Amino acid sequence: MKITFTHQNKALTADLSKPIDISLAVGDITRAWYINPPKFEPVRLGENWVGSVALGGAVNFFDITFNPHAHGTHTECLGHVTKERHSVNKALRGSWFVAELISAETEKRHGDRVITAAEIEKKCRQNEVEALIIRTVPNSASKATENLSNTNWPFLEEAAAVFIRERGIKHLLIDQPSVDKEEDGGALAAHKAFWNIPQNPNLHTTITELIFVADAVPDGLYLLNLQVAPMENDAAPSRPVLFRVYGRVE
Repeated sequence: MKITFTHQNKALTADLSKPIDISLAVGDITRAWYINPPKFEPVRLGENWVGSVALGGAVNFFDITFNPHAHGTHTECLGHVTKERHSVNKALRGSWFVAELISAETEKRHGDRVITAAEIEKKCRQNEVEALIIRTVPNSASKATENLSNTNWPFLEEAAAVFIRERGIKHLLIDQPSVDKEEDGGALAAHKAFWNIPQNPNLHTTITELIFVADAVPDGLYLLNLQVAPMENDAAPSRPVLFRVYGRVE
């Protein structure tokens, strides 16, 4: 099914029958922040009832213990770094956004891999988009299949986050466990710069981390469908899906 929409006064088309899922599942593979894999355990009530068909129960009825920041793709709001509790379930307004996908190279600095403001500015070519998706290069498939703890992953310099915010981006997505450095002493400079904390905190912008975009997906303009699990928490598992924009409707 194809849909049409208007962007910069141009009629564009996207084919909803060809989704590109860039999410990573909450499972026992991809994780970060020194956390063990999530636990999936059947509920036991009394001595006889068990929520596992494999163990003789009538249904599968599992408790799940996980951390949304550490396990799989997740979307977070500014409540991640504020004293006040804010829910991503209330922060995200809408689910369809015009997005640009870019492949960003990193600059080596004192053993770190930094995504600079200059690199972001150079790679961003679409105006008036609501979401920016950053694929870091080189783009190893191991991003989607390993424990990323203690890897000192690539991160955004503060100036890059400021540039993204000032460009009008409301939803920032990246293929790393965080937009900030793994060990930064609690500074969280990129998070705070994007959310404009403490100057003018933005309650309705989000950051999505731990995505994976295959090399076969070209940079450019997309229609993004961002679905977030309805949890009253600063972060929740999410499923961003891209639909390629093919150009002006004939």
